[in-house]
Amino acid sequence: MTLYAGDHLPPHFHVRLQDGREALVEINGLAVLSGRIARRELAAALQWAAENHALLSAKWEELNP
Repeated sequence: MTLYAGDHLPPHFHVRLQDGREALVEINGLAVLSGRIARRELAAALQWAAENHALLSAKWEELNP
């Protein structure tokens, strides 16, 4: 999972798999915004994001004031 400074809205994070596939996931609601990763392959990342929503939101605001 990666958050970038100066990134576009809506608030989201990037998930990149070892094979190079990437997905963008909205922080609020955990909707997959784009990418070619099956939701089952994102399960661990989505679980972590759900459990750490406040941290992700705070970091997004810090990087994208």
